[in-house]
Amino acid sequence: MRAPRRLIGFGLVLGLVARPSVGADLKDLYFGEALYHAYQGQFFEAIERLDTELAQYHGLDEPKLDTLHYHVNDAEFSVGDFELDYRMHHRAGRAIKAVLEGAVDESVRNEAAFRLARIEFQKDQLDDAQNALGRIQGTVPEEIKDDVEFLRANLDMATGQPGEAVKVLKQMRSDESLAGFSAYNLGIALLQDGRPKEAIEQLDKAGQLPSRDSADWAIHDKANLVLGTMLFEAGEFDRAKQSLDRVHLEGPFSNQALLRAGWAEATAEHYDRALVPWTILVNREPTDVAVQEALLAAPHAYASLNLHGRAALMYGHALEVFTGQIEKVDASIASIQDGQFLKALTREESREDENWVIRLRTLPGAPETYYLMELMASHDFQTALHNYLDLEDLRTKLTAWKTGLDAFEDLIRLRKQNYEPLLPEVDAQFREVDSRMRLRLEEKKHLGERLHAMLTVPRPEYLATAEERIAGERLTAIEKALGSSNTPQAAALHERVARLRGTLTWRLRTEYQDRLSAAYKHLEELDTHVETLTRQYDAFVRTRQAATHSYVGYDAQIERLRERVAAALERVDTTMSRQGAMIETVAVNQLNLRRDRLLVQQTEARFAVADSYDRATRVQNGAEAR
Repeated sequence: MRAPRRLIGFGLVLGLVARPSVGADLKDLYFGEALYHAYQGQFFEAIERLDTELAQYHGLDEPKLDTLHYHVNDAEFSVGDFELDYRMHHRAGRAIKAVLEGAVDESVRNEAAFRLARIEFQKDQLDDAQNALGRIQGTVPEEIKDDVEFLRANLDMATGQPGEAVKVLKQMRSDESLAGFSAYNLGIALLQDGRPKEAIEQLDKAGQLPSRDSADWAIHDKANLVLGTMLFEAGEFDRAKQSLDRVHLEGPFSNQALLRAGWAEATAEHYDRALVPWTILVNREPTDVAVQEALLAAPHAYASLNLHGRAALMYGHALEVFTGQIEKVDASIASIQDGQFLKALTREESREDENWVIRLRTLPGAPETYYLMELMASHDFQTALHNYLDLEDLRTKLTAWKTGLDAFEDLIRLRKQNYEPLLPEVDAQFREVDSRMRLRLEEKKHLGERLHAMLTVPRPEYLATAEERIAGERLTAIEKALGSSNTPQAAALHERVARLRGTLTWRLRTEYQDRLSAAYKHLEELDTHVETLTRQYDAFVRTRQAATHSYVGYDAQIERLRERVAAALERVDTTMSRQGAMIETVAVNQLNLRRDRLLVQQTEARFAVADSYDRATRVQNGAEAR
């Protein structure tokens, strides 16, 4: 039969092995955006961003040219990690298996195998976790070596092989982040392997390791509490008290440690010493189990010291506390059944505080939250609560998306109202510009063809200036006016006209090559202007299309998305209703157990009050008789 899987050490250390850690070498901004969300605990946004980026990457013809190519393995891993943090174990497992079965380096495959094993371990699928660890061969990345061995040891303990776990943990040379957890787990493994003496020595070492942060304090307090309990049960009360005294007074295990320390002294019949931790304990939060037990234990110590009057007063105080707590539990159950508990859990102002669970207990007029910390100690309740809060977040996002679709639809409507009245005038101007553009292009083409023809068949008259062309026309007109007159004046004019035409012809023919070159140069300059006009023309066409596309063709897509969001909201509402009912059932069951215990303690206190008063009266009567 397998040993219980609840290994505190591994649970606390999970966050320490999370990847990836990308710094200045980040080349893909969208991958960086996903990490930005993940580091803030916004895993839904991180998965959403990374899924989109990976889908685009895998759809590219040449993915090697994309900036994500530098981080694609990290991105594939990160999807699995983020999904795991979002408790999407199935999808996380599939993502990492895809990497594991791909053509990747040995170190990458080993890291994928480790992550898959970690997922399977969390899902309590121990055989699959061992198979995944068995795939680790060859080079293991340095940064996960200790994590792999730590996981291997936890698997051995969970599968009822504490001896193998001891061998692994003894060989581990953990870094500081794992030192406390591996030391504690080694003590537990020795205990499970039937070696209590070595287990006590190991837990004693684990309880005295230096602490760097709250996680180290917690595991050291846990080690000292377990050690103190073992020594107490073994009858070594002095050593038990020394170990329990090392537990921090403000830590999560302090109440249990104070209670056990008192019992260690009381069992050794040192009732006056037992009153020291119990007196501290009875003034703490009365909803705690240890505090409620101390409310009966402290007057018991006074009674054992024959201080029956003091004991009667404390039993009376305990009776009042138990009566009040029973009323609180009843109020909590009624409030939970009325649906107030779920409303309190989803209060936005409370969840903005990182200690929101603790703050909930101080909400005025909220009896359903009195025993919240007690409920949070239940694994089933924590899991159900996290799922419910994730569903609430998802419902908030879907509602926001639904509102966003309405806003987007309104935006499109306003665009249509703005552009449609302007487009007819714009189109008319465009058509005029278009016709002029076509005409100029045709003229340019004709000039180019004519100049090209003039290279083989010179036509100097085509390159005449406007003045030369007018002069030539005037000379023709004069010749026509002179006609065939043979008078001496006409002969002189004919001679002058011929001389002027010869001069004009001479200029055109001698300057022909220069004028032809100049014409080609001007034609090339015209190309630059035509290119500018063409770019403006194309930009106008694109702008015109963009204006139309900004409000045309969205209706069907928006309607489709609206239907999908509505369907998702309906599913979320149904699931939330079921999850909420489960949370309320778990909470009410837990509170009923507490109520039964309080009733027993109330009865004990009631009889103890009467008994103490009787004893005090007898002592007083005896004293008066003497």
